[in-house]
Amino acid sequence: MIDEVLLRALAAGVGVAVICGAVGCFLVWRRMAFYGDTLSHSALLGVAAGLIAGISPAIGALVVCLLVAASYAAMQSMRSVPSDTLLAVIAHGSLAAGLIAITVLAPGYVNVESYLFGDLLAIGDTELATIYAIGMVVALCTGFCWRAWLAISVDEELARVEGVAVARHKLLQMLVMASLVAVAMNVVGALLVTALLVIPPAAARAIARSPEQVALFGAGVGALSVIGGLMGSWHADSPAGPSVVMTAVALFGLLHVFSRLKR
Repeated sequence: MIDEVLLRALAAGVGVAVICGAVGCFLVWRRMAFYGDTLSHSALLGVAAGLIAGISPAIGALVVCLLVAASYAAMQSMRSVPSDTLLAVIAHGSLAAGLIAITVLAPGYVNVESYLFGDLLAIGDTELATIYAIGMVVALCTGFCWRAWLAISVDEELARVEGVAVARHKLLQMLVMASLVAVAMNVVGALLVTALLVIPPAAARAIARSPEQVALFGAGVGALSVIGGLMGSWHADSPAGPSVVMTAVALFGLLHVFSRLKR
């Protein structure tokens, strides 16, 4: 029984980490780490909405994250409020609304800490199937749009001149990130999910020599972070989500030290 729980947690964690590590490089290149925080905070509001509506919290988180991503893309085009200010308002507002909804409107339905910090060892077969289904869709979208997304990350104006539909691709990229955050919340929690999107590709940049290598190595660092963190959590009885993040931080430091020594 213990082995089955551990293997399921490893399968779920590695599946999320590989996709997050590969796709998160766009957040690093475009300096949009705070966008990931905004989505993760919104996911908690989605959990509350799902509980109140009587549907799966994961579905509620996915729907709300997609709505927030689409709304942010629409409001960003207005340019009446700076992007970072807009993200801060959405992030903190949705987090506060989610906590209020869970504790006041849906008390006793769920352990809030499991959604804030993750509960990797409690993932069931349904959650595992959802993670891999959404992961496949995200991987296909990323592979199909890779060149366009890379061009936008380098220079939006130049990409527009080259015929890239910048607005459409940016919206699709935001929706992909929203889907990732919704499923990754079960692994590391709403407060730490951005770490899985940002730290592995940021660590991979220290040793990568091309954008493709950043994505590939980022996926590898993410997978190693989950494996190392989960093993540490299993033996030391520490929280799984924070253990995964700390392993990623340790790999980030080691790779950057290695890169400096090599140079």
